[in-house]
Amino acid sequence: MLIALFAPQVVRFALAPGLAADPKLFALTVSLLRIQLISAVLFGLGGLIVGILNAHQIFLIPALTPALYQLGIIFGVIFLVPSLGIYGLAWGVVIGAVFYLFVQFPQLFRLISNLQFPITSYQFLDFHDANFRQVMLLMGPRLLGVAVVQLNFWVNTWLASQMAGGSVTGLYYGFSLMLMAQAAIAQSVAIAAMPTFSAQHALGQKDEMRSSLASSLRGVILLALPASVGLIVLREPIVSLLYQRGEFDGRSVQIVAWALLWYAAGLVGHSIMEVLTRAFYARHDTKTPVIIGTAAMLLNVVFSVSFSRLFESIGWMPHGGLALANSLATALEAAALFVTMRKRLNGIEGGYILRGAIPFAAAGLVMGLSLLGWLAFGKLLSVWILVLAGVAIGAVVYFGILFALRVPELSYIANGVMRRLKK
Repeated sequence: MLIALFAPQVVRFALAPGLAADPKLFALTVSLLRIQLISAVLFGLGGLIVGILNAHQIFLIPALTPALYQLGIIFGVIFLVPSLGIYGLAWGVVIGAVFYLFVQFPQLFRLISNLQFPITSYQFLDFHDANFRQVMLLMGPRLLGVAVVQLNFWVNTWLASQMAGGSVTGLYYGFSLMLMAQAAIAQSVAIAAMPTFSAQHALGQKDEMRSSLASSLRGVILLALPASVGLIVLREPIVSLLYQRGEFDGRSVQIVAWALLWYAAGLVGHSIMEVLTRAFYARHDTKTPVIIGTAAMLLNVVFSVSFSRLFESIGWMPHGGLALANSLATALEAAALFVTMRKRLNGIEGGYILRGAIPFAAAGLVMGLSLLGWLAFGKLLSVWILVLAGVAIGAVVYFGILFALRVPELSYIANGVMRRLKK
């Protein structure tokens, strides 16, 4: 409510001061901000339900919620924009948040029914409950950590709003594309692994947690590395396929693709950090990730200013420096979390992780070269063919090499698929 009331001041002094020079664009930004604030409430409630479902080993529906959010945005683009203009996009965000929340209700009510736990007896704020007090104590640092992440976004938006037109949008779309891959890979692994981490910590099974964490890290590197290479090499046809229509012209494609290049370079770091952060939370340590994240945020600010000026001085689009700053700061944050967790667990089977990372990197290099060759060969083809065939070629090359090298994770995946098919 307060942000909605003071939306003009938020946009002028905090969110995007560079937009104040254009009164019409400024007023439009204020209106769009007020509409999209509705989604913040819906996401808060939805996030609470996600936590409840995950705690009871229910992962499918929570995993689908980001896709349903995107469906809401697509609905806004297709059905609302023709009549409402750009406001249709804002209402699409709200509709996506509604989907995000309401799709979880059937599973939540089923869980309550199975537990024979009458919802009317639930007391939301029970300060006499020791478990509730513990959650509140652990939640404090986590809230601060989220605020630090949002501060990073604010810094990038504030700087980009003073750059060439389209820089803010370029960063938003570039980061969103990287985040979609990160959510599909790292968040899925981290969410599924956290209950296991928590149980192992509660039972004092340090060796088992060390092994589980090492396997999870190898798993996310296995999947994040080809996704990073694919986004980097195929960035322009991907952006063109998804967005180039109407006023989103070739220059817009270049702006978004440039941001995506530098964001995608940090996908592996983002993915590793996601798993390590959940491992700390499983150990009831929410302070360490916040302390390290705050230090990384300060580095991100320094990197953002430095890299954007460097890019501009050599004739590159400066908003790419902001994306690179985010990727580098995240990689350093992931490294610090890894070193700290290794000390807490007396090791994380680093040799085992390295023995996986080396063949993954080799396969990723060959995959990247193959995709560059494909782009050179098919430069006159449709972007649909470039992207779809490129994804297929990249997957075949990458996993084919790992299969030839007899990487054990592929055997696990194949056996799991076969078990599913037999069922």
